[in-house]
Amino acid sequence: MRCRWAVIGSDPMTTLMTYAGPGEPDALITRTGGTPLAPAGAAWPSCAKCSGPMQFLAQILITGLGRPVGDADTQADRVMAIFMCQNDPGMCDEWSPTAGSNRALLYTCDVLQPMAAPGPNEDVLRLGAVNAVTLVSIPDADYFSAREEWGKHSGNGLENVLGQLGGEPDWLQGDETPTCSTCTQPMILVAQLEEGPDHTTAMNFGGCGRAFAFACVPCTQAAFLWQC
Repeated sequence: MRCRWAVIGSDPMTTLMTYAGPGEPDALITRTGGTPLAPAGAAWPSCAKCSGPMQFLAQILITGLGRPVGDADTQADRVMAIFMCQNDPGMCDEWSPTAGSNRALLYTCDVLQPMAAPGPNEDVLRLGAVNAVTLVSIPDADYFSAREEWGKHSGNGLENVLGQLGGEPDWLQGDETPTCSTCTQPMILVAQLEEGPDHTTAMNFGGCGRAFAFACVPCTQAAFLWQC
């Protein structure tokens, strides 16, 4: 299978992630919800605070980590799988990039397969819906302005913006760009995520919050956090 879609480059524009309807739960696409794809033998991550398995949030396909990319259909380099503890929401510091209650994992796209969920209650480890993503490039580097522009011209509600690929973080609070634990350099933004278009199946970022997934290019390390 080919990895497609997420392009992280340096052009002065915003690449919005927009809702494209229900997605296949194990498809090799950028999506929220469903089943994570990983190399054979990869273990479902557990929370460092409560030791319980985390909920799978999103899969992001990444092309050109930090490199300008001219073709949006270029084959992706890696896939990022994002998990967060929801065993006792609010009690495990799941917003923090360092508490161990969320994980952003980077895999190469060579051979991936659905990851087996642990335990008998695996439904709680997945979101209630799988949202497929369409990428829309808006010639505006400001996420807020790009989202407003897309809503005005497409006729869609802003709740159908699921976030952005690359670009600059649109922080709700102060700048919390993480540093790489290996080289101590600032990481780059891979994806910014909104909670989702339907509150009954949304990701839990504290209520109307926003999440940020980062990576370090040379060290292939990743980090995840959210603000509200």
